[in-house]
Amino acid sequence: MEKIVFWWSQVVLQSIHFTTIGDKLVFRGINTINLDAKGRMALPARYREQLQNNCNGQLVVTIDTNHRCLLLYPLAEWEQIERQIESLPSFDPTSQRVKHLLIGHANDLEMDGSGRILLPQELRQYAGLEKHVCLIGQGKKLEIWDQGSWDEQRKQWLSESTAAGELPDKLQNLAL
Repeated sequence: MEKIVFWWSQVVLQSIHFTTIGDKLVFRGINTINLDAKGRMALPARYREQLQNNCNGQLVVTIDTNHRCLLLYPLAEWEQIERQIESLPSFDPTSQRVKHLLIGHANDLEMDGSGRILLPQELRQYAGLEKHVCLIGQGKKLEIWDQGSWDEQRKQWLSESTAAGELPDKLQNLAL
């Protein structure tokens, strides 16, 4: 099989942008943020007001089951996902694992008056979060990565090759 190799120069993204589609927030981009000694993270000022207006500053954070990072959702978005997770079959071991990990680690957060959220210690440990973290926009959610882990994962993704035919049909037909 012929291999397709994607060669990328170093990509440096400067900020996270958001927009609204209807009443939903859409997160895009990347931002490097510092955690304080208590584990608080200040959300970028440019969308604090939108988060306040959209979800009253009510957020939910949980673990990502595929990577050592955290997932941050506006409360209303998380509630939709939680309903879908809860509807998974209770006798299926994989479904039970997903329920235990995602719902079991979910924590309600409230943005304070300074636009900060307090990430629970257990979740910070899971994701290996130190002082420098990356906030990665992923559409309806944000991912929170340790800076070093993000740099390594991004480098791995950019250097991977994909054998022809391995891409799902939807990706093979995607035009960028």
